[in-house]
Amino acid sequence: MKRTLRALAAAGLLAAGSIVAVALGGSASADTQICEQYGSTVIQNRYVVQNNRWGTTAQQCLNVTSTGFQITRQDGSAPTNGAPTAYPSVFFGCHYTNCSPGTNLPMQVSQISSATSNISYNYVSGATYNASYDIWLDPSPKRDGVNQMEIMIWLNRQGSIQPIGSRVGSTNLVGRTWEVWQGSNGSNNVISYVAPSAISSLNFSVLDFINDTRNRGAITNSWYLTSIQAGFEPWSGGVGLAVNSFSANVNGGGNTNPNPTTPPPSGGGSCAVKWVANTWNNGYTAEVTVTNNGSNAINGWTLTYALPSGHQVTSAWNATVTQSGSTVTARPVSHNSSIPARSSVNFGHQVSMSGGYSAPGSFSLNGAACSRA
Repeated sequence: MKRTLRALAAAGLLAAGSIVAVALGGSASADTQICEQYGSTVIQNRYVVQNNRWGTTAQQCLNVTSTGFQITRQDGSAPTNGAPTAYPSVFFGCHYTNCSPGTNLPMQVSQISSATSNISYNYVSGATYNASYDIWLDPSPKRDGVNQMEIMIWLNRQGSIQPIGSRVGSTNLVGRTWEVWQGSNGSNNVISYVAPSAISSLNFSVLDFINDTRNRGAITNSWYLTSIQAGFEPWSGGVGLAVNSFSANVNGGGNTNPNPTTPPPSGGGSCAVKWVANTWNNGYTAEVTVTNNGSNAINGWTLTYALPSGHQVTSAWNATVTQSGSTVTARPVSHNSSIPARSSVNFGHQVSMSGGYSAPGSFSLNGAACSRA
């Protein structure tokens, strides 16, 4: 599925940001109704709730409460192999010139010491939709227009819909396993983390997903976090879907260096890799230990190696593992991104195979060859 950038139609209205602000620009105390295509209102004097009906001319209405919103009317319908009808959501930060009151976003990733969020959803049956938490980033401190990177966290998926691009693996973040999808909608890159079953509430670190995206090479620490949003993408139906509550906090005071370097090991003796496999007739698991034998810490690491033909990584733990052809690339997750001097990190993955088993012949850490432990 290729999904057009949400709110793309609004980009054609030169005054779209001001239209949104005028339509419903006040702070909601009693429940507020929004039916305007790009109507929005403020809750808690901190967050913006937006209708954002960008993919259909059919009516959509929201009932906005003091803590979130509920879809009360959704007349649109779209084929499941295309874009959804809308993205009604609540956000913190800046979206198409509409910034939440007093927000400290955009903020450079390197300056973020913590970014946390707590959300609660209400789901319905008989509709086609996803419950999507969005994290937007850009190389510049952008307050309008299209950002270059969209992180989508799919907490629920109903119907025959799928994220943009293709599945590239799986990962463990915030104590859960997620499918990872990667692609582009033609206007920006998208990495999607899809929960295998519905999650109705989540209290988590937004930085875990940002760091995983960075470790995949999609952004750097010099990029800016511009907004974080929680809502729904409906294809058909959806009356009763609700964000019951939403909170977000982003704090500064992080790493003062926006472009931290990753010192590579020098020489094959500076790193070593131990590979321990448990095989069966059509697959195996492999535990991998990466040791830094050098005198300096390795801050950020990428391990590459080749698997035999017919071997395919199907899942992983304690690392983000992707495969292109026979080449496997393993990158750290938030808790093991640094390898101290004369210390090790461990990760593992499961592999399906056709043909016989054999271990990788060589390993490369940050571009330098490692010895076998």
